[in-house]
Amino acid sequence: MTTFRLWAPAAEHVEVAALGDRHEMLLGSDGWWEAVVPRSGHGTDYAFHLDGGPPLPDPRSLWQPYGVHEASRVYDHDVFEWHDQAWRGVPLPGSVLYELHVGTFTTEGTFEAAIERLDHLVELGIDVIELLPVASFDGDRGWGYDGVDLYAAHEPYGGPDGLKRLVDACHVRGLGVVLDVVYNHLGPSGNYLASFGPYFTETHSTPWGAAINLDAPGSDEVRSWIIDNARSWLRDFHIDGLRLDAVHALVDTRAMHLLEELAVEVEVLAAHVGRPLFLVAESDLNDPRLVRAREAGGYGLDAQWADDVHHALHAMLTGERQGYYVDFGSLATAAEALERVFVHAGTVSTFRGRHHGRPMEPSVTPGWRFVTYLQNHDQVGNRANGDRPAATLPPAALKIGAALLLCSPLTPMLFMGEEWGATTPWMFFTSFADPDLANAVRDGRRAEFAEHGWSADDVPDPQDPATFERSRLDWAEADKDPHRDVLDWHRQLIALRRSRAELTDGRLDRVSCSYDDAARWLVLDRDGLAVVCNLADERQAVPVNGAPTGVLLSSATGFMFGPGTVELDGWSVAIVTIAARPDEPPLRRL
Repeated sequence: MTTFRLWAPAAEHVEVAALGDRHEMLLGSDGWWEAVVPRSGHGTDYAFHLDGGPPLPDPRSLWQPYGVHEASRVYDHDVFEWHDQAWRGVPLPGSVLYELHVGTFTTEGTFEAAIERLDHLVELGIDVIELLPVASFDGDRGWGYDGVDLYAAHEPYGGPDGLKRLVDACHVRGLGVVLDVVYNHLGPSGNYLASFGPYFTETHSTPWGAAINLDAPGSDEVRSWIIDNARSWLRDFHIDGLRLDAVHALVDTRAMHLLEELAVEVEVLAAHVGRPLFLVAESDLNDPRLVRAREAGGYGLDAQWADDVHHALHAMLTGERQGYYVDFGSLATAAEALERVFVHAGTVSTFRGRHHGRPMEPSVTPGWRFVTYLQNHDQVGNRANGDRPAATLPPAALKIGAALLLCSPLTPMLFMGEEWGATTPWMFFTSFADPDLANAVRDGRRAEFAEHGWSADDVPDPQDPATFERSRLDWAEADKDPHRDVLDWHRQLIALRRSRAELTDGRLDRVSCSYDDAARWLVLDRDGLAVVCNLADERQAVPVNGAPTGVLLSSATGFMFGPGTVELDGWSVAIVTIAARPDEPPLRRL
């Protein structure tokens, strides 16, 4: 027996179709309809009919076995048998994250197949995997940001049981799981929410059209729909944290913003389940209030992505200056990003044509609250050809970038395959069945890059299955040179990070950088350790703040210590221990 419930405040007559019959639903309070259907249970297909209309899937469906346009299926969480009873969670401070897309992580593109690669991540030293969105979307192929059934794990990946098996397998191996969720918009195909109630409002607009209704009439239930979804992933699927997509597009004028309300609810849930749960925001605002404590007037989220650090390191290594890289590239900018996270902190952004960001006090906000990266799905996939840095940078440059990332005071994240310098592209791909929508996506993609001088013929067709196939990881690369060497470098860096407390210390006021843009060297100081980078073509002696006493890891074939210097090859990096010289004041201790 199943009790079916549906929020449809404007409907006059509602039925649920199940077990070959239609069952009339009764209207209760606040627009909720309810019906008890005997003999229904786990595995029963059902759909709703509003005022005699066509069958519609459940807005809170946990299982969409036939796709987003068809009937839902009853899913009982208690049927699944978990094996992670010993799992006590994973803290975000000190962790190394690994972002992956289920569909292209393996040849099979399923949750089950991903399990076969988890031991690789354990050996690499990863603490948490971050899954791109898995909520059901139209078609078999896609990034996942066009999800429309937000409670249902995508069936081609393996559905709800498949996701649970992956999470279970991660926890058994000591890996945490973060899930990317999208609450700022829904996909263009299979989105039936407006048929049920005021899920959207014309009061605000977003790049995707009408905004999710967070503050207009009827928004109480819409907010509950979002918050309940977050709780379900964390509680019922044993997920450890959520990455919240583009929170700057969540338009909410209420006194308590949805993000703050969500942070409170997750904190309460964490206390109940007895393990740490965390929320990580993607934001374009450069606003430290997102991660500031609620008691101090912030939203109380645990962390946020830090694009400025990526832009600074990427532009420094590649020399790219187009688009949003225009204000980045100098070693001075890289140093500023590593020390203070936000380069645009109330300063002029040339790309935006205005001032951008808000200053942050390094002594107040720890670095671990900022997740940063050299690659991620956006920074690779939103390039015209989805090319990774390894397509143009030599391994020596990749090693410098990895050392700065993994030895920074921030929370580092790798993008799948980055650890071996994967050369396979990761492009934008879709599989919409509607030809008009498919053409619109294709034309929009080409028009976007035409503005930057790209020919339409040079922009891969997102709808072409070959675009998707080319984006799959080639795991055979990892066993070949020079990829094997790059992989070993990442393993050693992560092991070093785990063994040295200085490298997991998130206190930004204990971090400093020295650099010389003309000579092309940069040194990241980590309280007794120094990451010494020579980005020049020739060998040179790089000055350090103190006396070098030993080397912990080096990509250079040869290096030499001098009085207050480390001499190393061009395009190489060495991580060395440093002792303060007698004529220098001692380091400040807290």
